[in-house]
Amino acid sequence: MTSEALFADLVGLEIELWGALDARLRAELGLPLSDCEGLRVIAARGNSRVNDLADDLVITVGGASKLADRLERAGLVTRQANPDDRRSSVLQLTDTGIAARERAAELVRAELAIRVDARLSADERRVLAEALHKLRFRTADTVKTTSKGND
Repeated sequence: MTSEALFADLVGLEIELWGALDARLRAELGLPLSDCEGLRVIAARGNSRVNDLADDLVITVGGASKLADRLERAGLVTRQANPDDRRSSVLQLTDTGIAARERAAELVRAELAIRVDARLSADERRVLAEALHKLRFRTADTVKTTSKGND
């Protein structure tokens, strides 16, 4: 398989999974996948700055700021003063946000069980996960090194 074919399969799979997960979350929870991903990051970190959202979701700070605003307007997160840096705030899940995050995680697990777990053995999933993790973080290192070299 060529790198171009691998890329096409990765992108196609990501688009198909995103679309299916987004549709299910919107239908059953009333939230898009992008919002649920924000809740996932905040839940995992406990306290999250907008920059943390941007880094973890690999989106721009502007996009992360809009996401945080949307989650706050929906009553899913609150902003608190950052005790470590007065210039920024931290995002915390509200009780409603915690419940939405838990329900979203259930729905995502159920959809992935149908679309991934049922099609790959546990060993195949492990090998794929390890390869994707390695590639993703090695590629990120390359991009950062390349970007720094072009300044």
